[in-house]
Amino acid sequence: MSQARFLARFLAPLLACLAAALPARAAGPDWPDTYLSRVEATAVMQSLNAALLASRSATATLEGWCAAHRMAETPRLVARLERGVDKPASPETRKRLAVGPDEPLRYRRVRLACGDHVLSEADNWYVPARLTPEMNRVLETTDTPFGRAVSALGTTRQTVGAEPHWQPLPEGWDQAAPPAPSCGTLDVPEHLFSHRAVLFTGERQPFSEVVETYTRAVLDFTRAARPADPACPKP
Repeated sequence: MSQARFLARFLAPLLACLAAALPARAAGPDWPDTYLSRVEATAVMQSLNAALLASRSATATLEGWCAAHRMAETPRLVARLERGVDKPASPETRKRLAVGPDEPLRYRRVRLACGDHVLSEADNWYVPARLTPEMNRVLETTDTPFGRAVSALGTTRQTVGAEPHWQPLPEGWDQAAPPAPSCGTLDVPEHLFSHRAVLFTGERQPFSEVVETYTRAVLDFTRAARPADPACPKP
């Protein structure tokens, strides 16, 4: 038996067993828990947050983010539609959409992914009577992102709420001494921040309200090497 065949026959199963015994790597970005990383994570999140707030389309902004950070070979956003779910619109949502209590609204929940990265989760209530039949068909039967499906309406958006879910730096960090590093991996939660926005046609008629929750996957891109923190021992 050749040496190559010996290795393949006897060592491959052993390596497979060892790999299975190792703890699985947690999903999400792999940033060290240092002061520099926390400052950088804050800056990255604020950059995306500002871009989304200034944008006419969250779909286009996320696709641009994915492309700029080389997160997928083909940086095109796909909506992973969750079927069979419903969530009644609140009276406040109906008021912002200028519809009465009996006007039909449809609900759509998706996870927006670019490659293997689910960048956001979206809850969407929309007025089907204000869309074309083809738009309604696409939204009901395909995984097309909402913004792309209704782009012919000349959509604009108005943010009515924004909520942070995670702050990498503690309150008062700008006047305090830097915290000691943990010398481990930064524990990034699943959800980073969310926006609530109303979408309008080119004639300023509201037709949709969306709540977009952005996930830690927006930080899951390859970064250049950073200087080692002197407080952390080398591995």
